[in-house]
Amino acid sequence: MTSSAIPTRVVLLAGPSGSGKSSLAARTGLPVLRLDDFYKDGDDPTLPLVAGSTDIDWDSPLSWDAEAAIAAITELCDTGRTSVPVYDIATSARVGREAFAIDRTPLFVAEGIFAADIVARCEELGVLADALCLRGRPTTTFRRRLARDLREGRKSVSVLLRRGWRLMRAERAIVARQASLGAYPCDKDEALGRVAAAAAGRHRGCTAGVAPSAGSGS
Repeated sequence: MTSSAIPTRVVLLAGPSGSGKSSLAARTGLPVLRLDDFYKDGDDPTLPLVAGSTDIDWDSPLSWDAEAAIAAITELCDTGRTSVPVYDIATSARVGREAFAIDRTPLFVAEGIFAADIVARCEELGVLADALCLRGRPTTTFRRRLARDLREGRKSVSVLLRRGWRLMRAERAIVARQASLGAYPCDKDEALGRVAAAAAGRHRGCTAGVAPSAGSGS
């Protein structure tokens, strides 16, 4: 572990693409590991395709290197520093590597659409403080995601529209899947409260991964 007497742990922040993970992670004031940088390169032969299409399915966990992400998280918890890939989404390629350090901070956030897929492994390794899944209205997520992706030129307009429509229709199922993997579904205010609790040393409770009742805010 780091030189701090308090063991370093991670808050995994999942949620559909466009749900506001990056902005919420920044609001916590904690170091943030971007899990999207662990995407596979666009020429990787193991990349999955969208059913009935020639589009690469970048929303499938098979398009992502989970083992490399877990290795970076555990190294951060053990030593306070690691080396991470720099990924360019527009070209679907890793364009370098950079050092990433959390110094003596006993808590950091790892955010990305596949964060829920490594909840069980991080829990087994004893490095998990909490796991959250941001949820909201699918139409709002659609607008936010499309505006961001167009602004950043992530893919062609046609690809972004096809992906956006597909994800909007699937959003509730995406949240349900991430909850089943152990990420607690909540809005931004509740997520910030749970991060604050983790920072205070109150780690993952018995409610993690259990969806609130259908009448609660979404």
